[in-house]
Amino acid sequence: MRNIVTIGGSYGIGRAIAEHSIAEGNHVTIASRTQEDRLQDAAYIAFNADEEEPDYAGFPDEIDGLVYCPGSINLRPFGNLKAKDFHQDIQVNFFNMVRHIQGLMPRLKKSSDPSIVLFSTVAVQTGMPFHTSVAAAKGAVEGFARALAAEMAPKMRVNVIAPSLTDTPLASRLLANDRQRESAAERHPLKRVGQAQDIASAAAFLLGTQSSWMTGQVIHVDGGMSSLRV
Repeated sequence: MRNIVTIGGSYGIGRAIAEHSIAEGNHVTIASRTQEDRLQDAAYIAFNADEEEPDYAGFPDEIDGLVYCPGSINLRPFGNLKAKDFHQDIQVNFFNMVRHIQGLMPRLKKSSDPSIVLFSTVAVQTGMPFHTSVAAAKGAVEGFARALAAEMAPKMRVNVIAPSLTDTPLASRLLANDRQRESAAERHPLKRVGQAQDIASAAAFLLGTQSSWMTGQVIHVDGGMSSLRV
């Protein structure tokens, strides 16, 4: 049994990862602001990822797997974005993530095989209109992850999942009706948008010992969007 911690995880991809990890027999701790509809077999910690001086007292003393889930989808034309929009996206996606990895690093180092899983977006590799802010923030995540993986090897693994559009509450305004869903599905070579379980399966693999020879990787779970033109 491994101790898996998700920062965020009450809904969407984070919840699916927690469910998958529990099904594999792991002990799961969900640290999040919202805690409605709790998973029966998960431990919960009231936690605000935006806090500058977070309290980690309730976290497991030893962490085998850490997933940072909070993110943003701020898709607007570049001309409509202000500096504060870029600042907010990089704060949520990058600076908060760095703070919590640093804060939990001593607990990760107690594990014999610690693994960190972070999230990017297909838009970092594949330039897409209206993604300047989020792609910039997630590009920082990818660069950070590779550098941290190099620094922590061979004692700790750090990998990134870069999804395309996934049907979660965070993406609800982009999939609000049948026309939007059909259009989004058609843009992907596999002709559907992602589901939370698609991403959770990849995360569970990276958190587990099956991926013990993988670090510093960006795994594209994106319906073929990043590499195929069909």
